Amino acid sequence: MEQQEPKQARETHDRWSWVEHSIWTESMLTALDEGVKGGKWYSLMDKVYSRKSLAKAWSKVRRNKGSSGVDKQSINMFEHQAGENLDVLSDELKSGSYTPKPIKRTYIPKLGSKERRPLGIPTVKDRIVQTSLRNVMEPIFERKFLEHSYGFRPQRSCKDALRRVQQLLNEGYTWVVDADIEKYFDTIGHDILMEEVEKEISDGRMIDLISSYLNQSIMEGLRNWEPERGTPQGAVISPLLANIYLHPMDEAMEAKGYKMIRYADDLVILCKTQSEANKALQYLKELLRRRKLYLNVEKTHIVDATQRGGFDFLGYHFERGYRWPRKKSIKKLRDSIREKTRRTNGNSMECIIKQINPILRGWFNYFKHSHKYTFTDVDGWVRMRLRSILRKRRGGKGRGRGRDHQRWPNAYFRELGLFTVTEAHKFLCQSSQRY
Repeated sequence: MEQQEPKQARETHDRWSWVEHSIWTESMLTALDEGVKGGKWYSLMDKVYSRKSLAKAWSKVRRNKGSSGVDKQSINMFEHQAGENLDVLSDELKSGSYTPKPIKRTYIPKLGSKERRPLGIPTVKDRIVQTSLRNVMEPIFERKFLEHSYGFRPQRSCKDALRRVQQLLNEGYTWVVDADIEKYFDTIGHDILMEEVEKEISDGRMIDLISSYLNQSIMEGLRNWEPERGTPQGAVISPLLANIYLHPMDEAMEAKGYKMIRYADDLVILCKTQSEANKALQYLKELLRRRKLYLNVEKTHIVDATQRGGFDFLGYHFERGYRWPRKKSIKKLRDSIREKTRRTNGNSMECIIKQINPILRGWFNYFKHSHKYTFTDVDGWVRMRLRSILRKRRGGKGRGRGRDHQRWPNAYFRELGLFTVTEAHKFLCQSSQRY
């Protein structure tokens, strides 16, 4: 008869099923649950430079793709000699000769703003080392992270955070502190962050490696400079470090009994009264000040979610018992569809529809719990774009309108396979009623 795995061992395995098991052995996982001897983790660096650990990290980096860094080495270039490159990387980390390259700074559009968001691109080698480092570090800090923190954590998502917000609203927590931390990733204090890391890790070489990433120079055009604060957005290790930095704030808010939902630097506090919301906001300001962080005054508000105005969180707008995509989310969808549906598009209508269907499906998958009128508006606008293309092909000008609705009725686009979010939402509602 096959011997059954002890219940405690099964529970430990299930709880930590997401960890990298080439690093985290059963005995180490047991130490996570029961507490490591001395209260801190020693001798971790050998797990980072382990050839097996680096190979696992390389697999993740290759899967995520991404651009080349300052050394101009692409994913494909690294892959041509992956075995040799990983051997060299392992030897450098083991001997202490490894030094991160400068981060390439670029800028990407910021949704709903004329500003551009800075993005740091480490080299492929640095991304591999950071991934291996994160695989070692993450379980240690996951053990202490709190329930109301959702951002960039294993087995947690935006949807989990949104469900919690809706649950609290339904329970009467309708006074909301809608908070925005000013330039969070750029203003994280290195000394304060390292104090938090050293509460759990005592391996000096690991500490030096983490510090080397915080002090990594930035290559912006021809200019090379070293940051005094912050973690580069785009670095593999940054989201974990950002959560570590705010963990003491999470603990303090929970100890006071406040219902906070945080996704990285995006957070809301839900209260039952306006007075409680005012006190929560003042306490939040004080906690952030201790960590040398500040709120964006223009973007931080206290709102009554039962009244007009509401609040935005993780792409949704919440107001008067309903939710729907915020304006920026609608604009992002329309911009994506516009790019594929220019009137001068020479592709067949079947081809155009095949190009926009994945965009519509992905958008619906995230926003499917919106108010039903959201979907009729989206479908109507999409069909207008398609009719405008057909109208131009007949020599007409302007948007699809008037008789265009008779020439190309909704059924015409349905027969060509257009994904309609209204029908998807109807099917979702019918399915939920059935079970």
